[in-house]
Amino acid sequence: MKIAVIFFTDKGEKIAIKIKKAMENAVIFKGKTDIKDIFDGFQGIVFISAAGIAVRLIAPYIKSKTEDPAVVVIDDIGRFSISLLSGHLGGANELALKISKLINAEAIITTASDGRGIEAPDIFAKRCGFLIEDMEALKKLTSIMVNCGAIAFKSEMKKMINYSNIVKENYDGALYVTSKERVEEEKPYCILRPKNLVVGVGCKRGKPMEEILSLITQIFNDNNLSMKSIGAICSMDVKKNEKGIIDLCSQLKCDFKTFSMEEIKAVEDKFDKSDFVAAKVGVSSVCEPAAYLGSGKIIVKKTAQKGITIAVGRREELWQSFM
Repeated sequence: MKIAVIFFTDKGEKIAIKIKKAMENAVIFKGKTDIKDIFDGFQGIVFISAAGIAVRLIAPYIKSKTEDPAVVVIDDIGRFSISLLSGHLGGANELALKISKLINAEAIITTASDGRGIEAPDIFAKRCGFLIEDMEALKKLTSIMVNCGAIAFKSEMKKMINYSNIVKENYDGALYVTSKERVEEEKPYCILRPKNLVVGVGCKRGKPMEEILSLITQIFNDNNLSMKSIGAICSMDVKKNEKGIIDLCSQLKCDFKTFSMEEIKAVEDKFDKSDFVAAKVGVSSVCEPAAYLGSGKIIVKKTAQKGITIAVGRREELWQSFM
């Protein structure tokens, strides 16, 4: 985390220097510097000042809890380390605690779930690397948990949220961890997306990203899968410089992994073979072996359309069925 440390007094400067020495990614600023640039360019901001000064300076630039940096306030004699903004997703709570230990201050954490010893869904998502589908839905579920309501926890991953009132029936809300696009649920619910799906891609040279993405979207819609759960695109290493696939990975914000001919050949007998593909690239199939090697299990077999082949795999090491 890149941290801006802003001080206004001589005593504040001493605290800033102490933080800088302990945190290699910390940058010190004096006085009313360009807060907009700092707000946009740093993941964390530490004000050594009155809380009111910090509030007034950052107020014009606050966007949302998914975008704002962590903001922590320390009084200039170092009594308190206060998590002010983006306590959960931004990491301000964690930063406030870290600084409190560093300067021997009292950490002030005001988020409701932390005060009750509850792991909020957004903290659980951050810990596990899950994406939050809907922030408003998350707020409703968090409110249920803060008020000690019963929730159902329906997950296809083996990681568990730290909450004591989890039940299977007669619940007030539900937390889903799933790569399924749609769930059937009558109670308030929130979906977290694991990045556990792998898409195997084979294509003719020069296929644009839009065509590949269109076919993947169609396949995911037909199989009730979420595009947000794509963790990687996999192919053969002859495609490592294929612009359409590289652009696709950038669009989907996922990894791109390729496998050698030898790795593909080792598993190709598990899948349908194509003499045409064998003549072109030296192996009889690309998308299914690539998806299998990247995941461990094929869940959607090969679909071919206009010189593009797509298969979908699921990473099995932490998967469990709840449906």
